[in-house]
Amino acid sequence: MKYNPYPKRDAIKNYFPMPNEIFNLGLRAGEIALYAFLLKCEDRKTFKCWPSYKTISKALNITKNTVKAYVDKLCEKQLITVEYTYIFTKDGKKRNVVV
Repeated sequence: MKYNPYPKRDAIKNYFPMPNEIFNLGLRAGEIALYAFLLKCEDRKTFKCWPSYKTISKALNITKNTVKAYVDKLCEKQLITVEYTYIFTKDGKKRNVVV
């Protein structure tokens, strides 16, 4: 049996672009990992993604507090923007959903 180190993959489905400049911004490894995960999750047409802190935490094997810290750093450097999710209760009160 012949070993093939490069199995056939669909370049559109299995890869995402990562800008080279990301490595020149002085980010920590975890911040780069988070940014890469968000790029992986994004909709290629709208450039939006909606993973929760819990989902990111599980995927990167870090705590939700660390995810929040990394998100804050990426927002500070204007690499991402955050839109918080709100729901309205039966009595009409607005609540922030933290998942």
